[in-house]
Amino acid sequence: MALQHKPTAPPHPTEDALRVLETVARHTSGVTDTEIARESGIGTERLTTLLRMLRREAYVEQTADGAYVTGEALARLGSAQGREQALREKLQRTLEGLRDSVGAAVYISRYVDGEVSVTQYADSPAAPRVNEWVDFRVSAHATAVGKSLLTQLDHAGRRDHLARHRMARLTSRTITSDKLLLSRLESQPATVPVLDLQEYAVGTVCAAVPITAGSAVGCLALSLPVEHAHRLRRAADELNRSAAPVLLSLAI
Repeated sequence: MALQHKPTAPPHPTEDALRVLETVARHTSGVTDTEIARESGIGTERLTTLLRMLRREAYVEQTADGAYVTGEALARLGSAQGREQALREKLQRTLEGLRDSVGAAVYISRYVDGEVSVTQYADSPAAPRVNEWVDFRVSAHATAVGKSLLTQLDHAGRRDHLARHRMARLTSRTITSDKLLLSRLESQPATVPVLDLQEYAVGTVCAAVPITAGSAVGCLALSLPVEHAHRLRRAADELNRSAAPVLLSLAI
C-alpha cells in the first residue's frame, strides 16, 4: 500500500548545475566561483553546494589557484565517441555511491516502448536487491518503480499500460482495482517519493522518485528488507535529494 508522504522541496537542481557547467566550459583557462556566481546569477550559498556536488562527480576540477575547469567526467560524457559506455559507467559509479549513502539497493528504471525496464542497479551483501520473482514488466501496478513511471504518463498512457498487463494480486497488499490505482496515480505529487510496503514481495519495502530527462520517462528507486522499514522515509528523502547527479548525467 502506498504511504502518504509530505511534499518535499523541488529536489533536482539540474538546470542550475547545467548553467554552472556552461559557465565553466566557456572559460577554458579556469574561472573563479565569484565569476561563476556573477555570470550564472546563482547565489553564493547555492553555488557552493552545486560546486561541491560537481567536484565530487568529476564534472569540474579545481586548480591550484582555486579556479574551476571542466572535469574528466564532463569531457567523457560530452564526447560523441563512446558516450553511451561513458554514461553507463558514470551512472553505475553514482548508483554505488547512492547505495552506500542511503544503505539500500538502488535502481534506475526507464519506461521504454510501453514497458518497465530496470536498466541498472547497485546492490551489496548488506544491501540486497529485490528478488524479481514476477517480471517487473508485468507488475508495474505492484512496485514503487512501476507506479513512479506510470505517474509520469498521461491518463491514456496509464490506461493503455494497464489494459496490456493484468493486475495480478502478488501479496495481500497489492492493489488490483484499476480504478483505485488510477486514482492513486492521479493524486501522486511529482516531487514526492512513492513509498510502498510489501505490495510486490512479502519482506520488501521500496521507494521511487522520478528522473524525467526531456521526453524520456525514468525513475530512481531503492529497496529495503522489511525489518528496515523504519528507515524508508528518511532513505527516500535522501534519494530524492541525491537524484541530481543522475539527472545531470542524463541531461549532458
